[in-house]
Amino acid sequence: MTALTGELSAIAGRAFAAEGMSAAFGAVQPSDRPDLAQFQCNGALAAARELKAKPRDVAQKIAARLAADPIFAKVEIAGPGFINLDLTDAALAERAGAMARDERLGAPESGAGKTMVIDYGGPNVAKPMHVGHLRSAIIGDSLKRLFRADGWTVFGDIHLGDWGLQMGQLISEVGLRGIAPVYFDESYKGPYPEESPVSMDDLEELYPAASAACKTDPARLELARKATVELQAARPGYVALWKHFIAVSERGLNREYTSLGIEFDLWKGEASVDPLIPPMIEDLKARGLAVESKGALVVPVAEPGDKKEMPPLILLKSDGGALYGTTDLATIVDRVKSQNPDLMLYVVDQRQHGHFEQVFRAARKAKLNGSSELEHAGFGTMNGPDGKPFKTRAGGVMKLFDLIAMTTDEARNRLAEAGLAAEYPPEEQDDIARKVGIAALKFADLSNYRLTDYVFDLARFTKFEGKTGPYLQYAAVRIRSILRKAGEEGFASAPPLVRSPEERTLVLQLLALPDAMASAEDKRAPNILCEYVFTLAQMFSRFYSEHHILSEKDAELRAARLGLCGLAFAALEKTLDLLGIEIPQRM
Repeated sequence: MTALTGELSAIAGRAFAAEGMSAAFGAVQPSDRPDLAQFQCNGALAAARELKAKPRDVAQKIAARLAADPIFAKVEIAGPGFINLDLTDAALAERAGAMARDERLGAPESGAGKTMVIDYGGPNVAKPMHVGHLRSAIIGDSLKRLFRADGWTVFGDIHLGDWGLQMGQLISEVGLRGIAPVYFDESYKGPYPEESPVSMDDLEELYPAASAACKTDPARLELARKATVELQAARPGYVALWKHFIAVSERGLNREYTSLGIEFDLWKGEASVDPLIPPMIEDLKARGLAVESKGALVVPVAEPGDKKEMPPLILLKSDGGALYGTTDLATIVDRVKSQNPDLMLYVVDQRQHGHFEQVFRAARKAKLNGSSELEHAGFGTMNGPDGKPFKTRAGGVMKLFDLIAMTTDEARNRLAEAGLAAEYPPEEQDDIARKVGIAALKFADLSNYRLTDYVFDLARFTKFEGKTGPYLQYAAVRIRSILRKAGEEGFASAPPLVRSPEERTLVLQLLALPDAMASAEDKRAPNILCEYVFTLAQMFSRFYSEHHILSEKDAELRAARLGLCGLAFAALEKTLDLLGIEIPQRM
C-alpha cells in the first residue's frame, strides 16, 4: 500500500498540474499544528514565487480542486497560503483496513533490488566485550532490521579485530609463559591439538599483561612484532594458536550478542582480507595513487575545497607494517567482490569519523568501491553521571556481560515493585526480567539521536511509566491480553471504524508508520521509530481509557474496536521488532 502522505501528495500534485504548475509542489506532510489540521501542503508559496503571483491566489485555485475530492472533510487556506487538510473518517477507516490487510503494514520498498553491507560490532579477539561495544551493536542491529523491512538485501558484518600486533603480543605471551610449548616447536609437524590451550578467562588476563609489557619494554615489543611477522608468514604453530584464540573469542562474543538478541550474517575479520593487501598496494603504486612520504607509503586524499588539513592515508609504515586504513581499504575491495553492494554503512563511534573520511576518499579516488556508496553512521558515547564514558563504580571499564546482568536484576526488582509476574513460574519470571532489562537498555540507547551522548540512568530506564522500553512492552502485553480474552469469549474482529476523536487520532498515528520508517532509514536514525512507537502507545492508552472494548454491548462496534486493537498491536510489535525489542507473552 502507498503511504498516506504519498497518496495525498499525488492528489495535490495532480491539482497543481491541472493548473499548469509542477506536480512537485503538491508535497503533503503531517500538519505542524495538529490542533488546526491533520495535514498541510505548502507548495502554493513556492509555486507563487516561480509564477510571480500571490500565494493565496495560487492556494485558492488548488484548494478549490482539492475540495472536490471526497477524501477530504476539510480544505482550508491559512496564513500566506498554506493549505490545511483533514480527511473524512470514512477515508481514514478505509486506509486503516487496507493497512491491517497488508502483512508489511505499508512499509516502504525503498530498498527493492538494492543490497547493502552494514559494518557494526567491531569487537577484538581475546578482549572481553564492554559497554563501549554496546552502541555499535544496538544501533547497527536496529538499522539492519529497518533496512531489511524496507526491502533491502542486507549483510551484517561483525568485522572482528583478529589481526596485527595484538595477535603477536598474545602469541609471544603464551610462549614466554610456557603454556603450550608444542605450538612453538619448529620441528613439530602436527597435527596440533583440537582443544585450545587457553580459555576466554585466560585471554582476558594474558592480553592486558602482554600489552602493558610491550609498552614499557622495547625488547618485549620487538618479540611481539617478530611473532606478528611470523604469524602473517603462516608459521604453522602460530597459525594454529591464532585459530584457537579466534574460536574461543567467538564463543564468548556469541554469548554476549545472543543475550542482546543480535546476530551477524558475516563473521569476517581483518585477517580475511590480508591476502588482498599486497595486490591492492601494487595496483595503487602502478597507477601512481600510492606514493612515498617520509619513508611511508601513502595515498594523498586532500581535496581543493577542504577547510582544514586532511592528512594522507598511510598504507604502509616505514617498517613495512600495514595499518587499520590499509585493512579497511582491502575490506572494501572484498565487499565489492563478494556482495557488490549499493551501500556500505559503517556504524562506528563518531570519534573515528576522520579515519573513515580518509579511507572513503582513498577508495573513491582509486575507484576501489565500484558503484558502492560509502557512509559512516557515527554515534556518541554512553556516559555516567559525571558526563564521562560509563565505567564501573571502581572506575574500570564495565564488561558488557556484567552490564546486562545488572540491568536484568534491576528489571526483576521493578517487576516485583509493580506486582507483575509474581504468580508465574520462576523460569518465566527470569525470561520476562531478561526481556524487560534488554528492552530498557536498547530503548534508552535508541531513543536518543545516535550522534548525541547520553547519561546511563538504570533506575529511570527500567521504569514501567514514561518513555521507556518496559512501558512499551507493557502496553503491547495489555493489547495482547485484550485480543486473547476476545478470542476466548468468541468475539469477532472487523476492520476499524473511526467514530471518535481518540479513534481518529490513533488511526492517524497508525497510518504514519510507513513515513516513520522511511524517515528513520533516510536519516539512519532509529530514534524516529522510538518517538513513533511511544506516541502510538500513548494514543492507544487514551483510546482504551475512553472506550469500552470487551464490555461493549454493540457487537458491530466491539468488532471494529477489536480490529483497531489488532492493528495497534501489529504496529507496536513491528516497530519494537525493528528496535530489537521482544514482547513477553504476559507480565
